Amino acid sequence: MRWLSPLPWPVQIRDFGSFMDHFRNARSRIQGIPADQVELPAIMLERPLYYVTNRLSVTGHDSDIHWPAYSSVRDYELEFACVLGRDGTDIPAADAPSYIFGYTIFNDFSARDTQLEEIATGLGLSKSKDFTDSNVLGPWIVTADELGDPYRLTMTARINGEEVSRGTSADMHHTFADMIAFASQSTRLHAGEVLCSGTVPTGCGLEHGRYLEPGDTVELEVSDLGVLRNRVVS
Repeated sequence: MRWLSPLPWPVQIRDFGSFMDHFRNARSRIQGIPADQVELPAIMLERPLYYVTNRLSVTGHDSDIHWPAYSSVRDYELEFACVLGRDGTDIPAADAPSYIFGYTIFNDFSARDTQLEEIATGLGLSKSKDFTDSNVLGPWIVTADELGDPYRLTMTARINGEEVSRGTSADMHHTFADMIAFASQSTRLHAGEVLCSGTVPTGCGLEHGRYLEPGDTVELEVSDLGVLRNRVVS
């Protein structure tokens, strides 16, 4: 049996930055200063900012991820996502939960060496996020009524069976309701779109200095959503 993504062709994928300590930890590593001394731009705290990623480059549980030849710094990102079940424009945050069909795990594989080069241009992300099967969804979608409160979930990452990070969705600075309200401003959102949480604090190699090697298997577990497993190959 071969697993497929529960949404092989999402209508759209928006990846948000809702965990502020992820950004503090990452910038601490890059800038060489303590995380508590990192000052984030005010706009990141005020708005659930996002980028649109490649919806045509999606795979699922147990797929091998063939790393691009132009990169040698292989990273994963532990996230989860909501899937929209209704269309809407200018959706009030109070009404936003009724637009969510369900939730799934998301692994935003990232070519970190390429990403640092792209960030320096000021033009945003490109090939660091856009390569074959770089977006992993799964193993399935848990409907919103089955999951209940999405802000109580334990999020764990393992490499080759060894736990390397543990966090919680309770640390989200921006909720999915905030994301839906912001993204739908003067824009129609569609059923089948995926809105991703961003990386949970410590949920990627950049934050704790452990990247993936060819042959490594990474498992992302979110309580009540299952385990999403992939192997990285060169």
